[in-house]
Amino acid sequence: METILRPLIVVGGSVLLTLVIGWATDLLLRKADGRHPETPLWGLLRRARVPYQLLLCSALLRGSYVEAQVFPDHRTGVGRTLTLVLIGSAAWMVVRIAAAVVETSYSRYAHAHSQRNPARVRRVRTQVSLIMRVVTAVVGVVAVSSMLLTFPAMRAAGASLLASAGLLGIVAGIAAQSTLSNMFAGFQIAFGDMVRMGDTVVVDGEWGTVEEITLTYLTVRTWDERRITMPVSYFTSKPFENWSRGTPQMTGTVFWHLDHTAPLDRMRERLRDLLRECPAWDGRDYNLTVTETTQNTMQVRALVTAKDADDIWTVRVTVREGMIRWLAEEHPYALPRVNTADAALRPARDGVHRPRRSADGGGLRRFPEHPTKSL
Repeated sequence: METILRPLIVVGGSVLLTLVIGWATDLLLRKADGRHPETPLWGLLRRARVPYQLLLCSALLRGSYVEAQVFPDHRTGVGRTLTLVLIGSAAWMVVRIAAAVVETSYSRYAHAHSQRNPARVRRVRTQVSLIMRVVTAVVGVVAVSSMLLTFPAMRAAGASLLASAGLLGIVAGIAAQSTLSNMFAGFQIAFGDMVRMGDTVVVDGEWGTVEEITLTYLTVRTWDERRITMPVSYFTSKPFENWSRGTPQMTGTVFWHLDHTAPLDRMRERLRDLLRECPAWDGRDYNLTVTETTQNTMQVRALVTAKDADDIWTVRVTVREGMIRWLAEEHPYALPRVNTADAALRPARDGVHRPRRSADGGGLRRFPEHPTKSL
């Protein structure tokens, strides 16, 4: 009877004690979160309650399973399993706590600087994201290494593995050369302020917004909701356009090809009215000028401004459509047209116009001769 009750008491007591401590800790974090709404730290720490309870339970069982005589015939296997669970839950909890601290720090910084310097906030967000990935990778490697060292065979092979670590490192470096270059490029992007999450970029002729940056690749979300995944080394080895570099304000152009008789002064007034009705225009500047002429048309360019790349696109399409509609309704003569009138005749020396071919190319057309004046 004792052999049955003792394991049940030990295991049940460990689980019950774990639940009580976990509930009490979660209650304290909930109260702290309610008393300090200005910081999300206490609410974020509640995400670690599952690995925290798992850590407590495995630690209690690891310390008492020998006296409890739980599966005495498999004592070594039970102890090693509990040790592995203990190491894994500890690593899981460390990652959750680190994520809570880092996210809290970023939230405070973003709240303080989002209005004054949004570009710097995006830069910090990129750095924070990469730092968390590095911390997760380091904690994971340490946890796996610690788990492997719990096996005697691994400890015995430690000396030989250490002796061959140099050669293996060289081989691994050569084999993973592209991966390592992308990893170092990721650090260069994060701390060199080349590109940040949320930036508007143009890469390989595609316009989009940087959605995710990792240690090895970068994802750009295009205007039509496609995702372009590129190695981060691309941004350190090839030129690209970053429309959000510095300030996000932008100047855009709108072109029309119109007839030479187009009313330029009225077009300037109409452009002003269109911009005043467009919420995306930031009110900084605008103008309208003739930039090119041909034998049939002239090129008219309008310059408009907006606070970022998304709004400049809205302003451009709004102005282009509104101006074309206004010209078609109010000034149709200003739109491009093909002149089909007959060319003026060249006067002859003797006062007689020479015959020329008709406009349809169907032979010669003769014109009546003008009578000469008698002296």
